[in-house]
Amino acid sequence: MNLRKAIGLILLLVLTTGLMGQYYSSDSKKAIKRFKEARTCLEQLDNACVEESLLKAIKADNQFIEAYQMLAQLCYEQGRLNEAISYYARTLEIDPEGNPEGYRLLAGLKLMAGEYAGALQLAERYLAFPPEKVKNSSRGAIIRESCLFALEAIKHPVPFHPENLGPAVNSEYSEYWPSLSVEEKMLMYTVMLPVANQTGEDPLRLHEDFFYSTWSEGSWESRKNAGVPLNTPDNEGAQSLTADGRTLWYTACNRRSGQGMCDLYYSIWEGDKWSSPKNAGSPVNSRYSEKHPAISADGRTLYFTSNRPGGLGSYDIWMSERTGNTWSDPVNLGDTVNTSGLEQSPFIHPDQQTLYFSSTGWPGMGQGDLFLTRLTRDAGWTIPENLGYPINTHDDDIGLSLNARGDRAYFASNRATGMDTDIYSFEMPVELRPVPVSYMTGRVHDSRNMRGIKAVLQLIDLETEEAVMELESQPGEGDYLLSLPTDRDYALNVSADGYLFYSDHFTFTGLHSQTKPLRRDVPLEKVRVGSVVVLQNVFYATGSYELEPASRVELSRVYDFLLLNPAVGVEISGHTDNTGSPELNQSLSEQRAKSVVDYLVNMGIETKRLKAAGYGETQAVADNQSEEGRAMNRRTELKILAIDE
Repeated sequence: MNLRKAIGLILLLVLTTGLMGQYYSSDSKKAIKRFKEARTCLEQLDNACVEESLLKAIKADNQFIEAYQMLAQLCYEQGRLNEAISYYARTLEIDPEGNPEGYRLLAGLKLMAGEYAGALQLAERYLAFPPEKVKNSSRGAIIRESCLFALEAIKHPVPFHPENLGPAVNSEYSEYWPSLSVEEKMLMYTVMLPVANQTGEDPLRLHEDFFYSTWSEGSWESRKNAGVPLNTPDNEGAQSLTADGRTLWYTACNRRSGQGMCDLYYSIWEGDKWSSPKNAGSPVNSRYSEKHPAISADGRTLYFTSNRPGGLGSYDIWMSERTGNTWSDPVNLGDTVNTSGLEQSPFIHPDQQTLYFSSTGWPGMGQGDLFLTRLTRDAGWTIPENLGYPINTHDDDIGLSLNARGDRAYFASNRATGMDTDIYSFEMPVELRPVPVSYMTGRVHDSRNMRGIKAVLQLIDLETEEAVMELESQPGEGDYLLSLPTDRDYALNVSADGYLFYSDHFTFTGLHSQTKPLRRDVPLEKVRVGSVVVLQNVFYATGSYELEPASRVELSRVYDFLLLNPAVGVEISGHTDNTGSPELNQSLSEQRAKSVVDYLVNMGIETKRLKAAGYGETQAVADNQSEEGRAMNRRTELKILAIDE
């Protein structure tokens, strides 16, 4: 309904241009009197009176254009779209040449009603007027493009079989904005509830609260109210969860703590309850409106909609990135994504490169369609792709989220009843899916006493050397959940104050169907003499001591560790399996250790802090009879030799 009203302001306020002036198309005093009565009723917000007076005006003069225009606007605002179309079409019948903009506006109304062929004819009629007689040919062109797209899309529907999530989730009220945790165990959504007045009579207003359902034994359990402090007497909605389900972002409007009309807030799951929500503050929030947050899986990138200056339309999609506890100045996603229309309801998949959103500015089926765009390494965001019919229809389609695998989408709709919205899911067509995402859970702990540690976990793409994910394990517990987009090779680095860093690597190249979650506990060694860490992401060419380019990520981590701990002296040691002669293995292990030391010296580490040692095949940590064991024995280690006081 908000989108309907927004479009109403864009389209239909133009319809009544001149209504408040002194000129009327009617000479009938009786008709004009009734029309003026309608204006008075409008000022008093008496819609029934407005309609009655306008109908009397038309009865007095059935050529009264202004009366038909105001009736069209009234019907539109009440959701009576077909009647609005009929009334406004009558104005063009009365005067086919005097109002060229009327053809564009009526074409827009018919597009919203799904009358694509009729809308196309009207748009082409509008564009056929001489350029000096039309005011918004670009909008007329978009309507024509949308009609052409819609007519073609209907001929080639995409697979779409929505399934209602059932009575455990849905009710006689409206449910919408579904948000799913990455392991698909919790679904959070917004519910529009009636609020009883103090006299106990029928409710006078509706109120938005958060509810959630958990997945257990193949079905959704009965929903629960999220309760305080999330839910308040005010409205809360349009929420987004991080992958681990522990941080919730949402929209709240007209709050005392707000900076503008609507602001973004967040809350953190602490133990067994949500923390008191906090306003995200500047620069994310402004004196304008910020809505519809979409937080990335690791909580480092925030997408949202705003009408702040610098945008292209009424609301655009913006992005801000977090470093530590600080958010960057929001950046507009630009004209590759945003238009002069209305962009809203962004959803960033846990792959962190596929963005779904709603737009009225790109060619589509009607009032607002769902699109996807993909973030590429070189070219930025791709041109948005319409999700197609019947995922999109002439109705207002907003709010979509996907599971981590990317094969199932969740959305809200009133298509079945035409009344209150329910939450549905459907299998996403293959060509519209994001990169599948698995996830890894575990616990970071002290290697000696098993106490949980708050640590930073960083997932790095070994090909691009870029951090794909970065998050912190839970303070005191050490638990973590890390999303793992498939089709990449990763380095995992874990670090905490006072501990040696930990490294590991995962090979997901080509495993597009990899969805089984991994479990990996991470033991950290305190920085003390004798502590050892295996440099899992130092790679050499086969049978050589030449460092592979993918080793740079790990060696940068070693470099950073040595910079942060200037009193530490270390040994870099090379180890091999038992393939080949002991003499060759000894020589190779020494050369590999020296390659690492030389690399670090070239980066600026003092030679006296580094010792290269080779142990060949003499310090095996696994059985050399299997390939897995031999791979574990081929390793490079860092050992603390001294800590100067």
